[in-house]
Amino acid sequence: MNSRSNHPSVGAAARQLAAQALTVVIDQKRSLTDRLDQELATLADSRDRALVRRLCNNVLRNLPRLEWRLQQLLNKPLTRKARCVHFLLLSAIDELMDQREPAPAVIHASVAATRLLGQSQLSGLVNAVLRNHQRRAEQLDERQPETASLMFGYPDWLIDSIRGDWPDDWKNILIQGNQPPPVWLRVNPRKTSVQQMIEALEKQPLECTHVDKHALKLDRSVSISQLPGFTEGWCSIQDAGAQRCAALLDLEPGLRVLDACAAPGGKTAHVLELETVKLSAIEIDPKRAMRIGQNLSRLDLQADLHIADATKTDQWWDGEPFDRILIDAPCSATGVMRRHPDIRWLRQPADIQANVVLQRALLNSLWPLLRPGGLLVYASCSILDAENCAQARWFLDNQPDAEAVPIDHKAYSAVAMPTGIQILPGSLDRDGFYYAVFRRLQPD
Repeated sequence: MNSRSNHPSVGAAARQLAAQALTVVIDQKRSLTDRLDQELATLADSRDRALVRRLCNNVLRNLPRLEWRLQQLLNKPLTRKARCVHFLLLSAIDELMDQREPAPAVIHASVAATRLLGQSQLSGLVNAVLRNHQRRAEQLDERQPETASLMFGYPDWLIDSIRGDWPDDWKNILIQGNQPPPVWLRVNPRKTSVQQMIEALEKQPLECTHVDKHALKLDRSVSISQLPGFTEGWCSIQDAGAQRCAALLDLEPGLRVLDACAAPGGKTAHVLELETVKLSAIEIDPKRAMRIGQNLSRLDLQADLHIADATKTDQWWDGEPFDRILIDAPCSATGVMRRHPDIRWLRQPADIQANVVLQRALLNSLWPLLRPGGLLVYASCSILDAENCAQARWFLDNQPDAEAVPIDHKAYSAVAMPTGIQILPGSLDRDGFYYAVFRRLQPD
């Protein structure tokens, strides 16, 4: 039990901020990460910051069920002006169901948060609704409809898409998308060894598991300040599934490599950690491009960074072909929903088709820049066929000088696809990723 919860006002500011953040995410379709990056600095206590993240993530993972329960408890919906109170109630109901904190503490802090939101006139309603929930909790459990949306916490259209693409795995994919993700580290071999990193972590003490290559999985979440050697570039935070990308490029010293859509720079840095190559990184968003530069600087790595549209090659390409090209394609990010539960509510069906158009534009624009005999790796953090295997089939159908390079799916603990491989969310506790490799054939 958290002793801070014994005082009714403790945690009120965190609950206020969580309610405001959720309102922005759902009503304005804004990224939760972007919102919290701006707001969490206002909370001095790290426990309050952790509480905000937990409240937001839990509500986003359970939104349909929480909305249904609140509907049963309210005589009429709250007005648009009281939307923050609506989300405050959702987060409080989730807390009461979770039973991580004592119910009186949750109710008292939520009432205090109502006042901080400038809705003092609704504090009595908040108190009554939450106490009513406690009285009717078992009845609500019994009455809840057994729809997929309420059971798993996703919009119907996304459930239908995942079930259509993965008829045997869809339930597990949805379940895995609701699990808190682990912290994965990528050890930088230019700075230290895996064994040295393990020993440094043990001194913290932080337990870890060496899973693959340079990938270490921590046994608990920690702040960056607790990671030994992070500032000196010993390691980076990157999911183990994402770490499998660089090996597919089959790197050799001196190769000319292009990393398109490179932000925030994790795969860019990994390539440079593994081999001495001439790397160009392209990113269209100036703010995201800045993160690439920051990451490379921390790791003492260098690349030619271009802030440009990768499809407009005349604006940045010097005319010399590349030996390797990585397209880490913009996508629905449905493979990383456990890290970003807001994705399921931010994405819409039309977004998938827009992604398909952009992905094809990238493939068409960058393929001519590849030297004959060179390799192009197409990567996405999606689990949807339209953005993955269907794109690979389309590309091969439209590029007569392209051939698919087989990938050993067993070595990757992945699902073999007609073209490429799919790492499903939760496999070895990794996020979901799709990879395909294409070789450009020599001209006749």
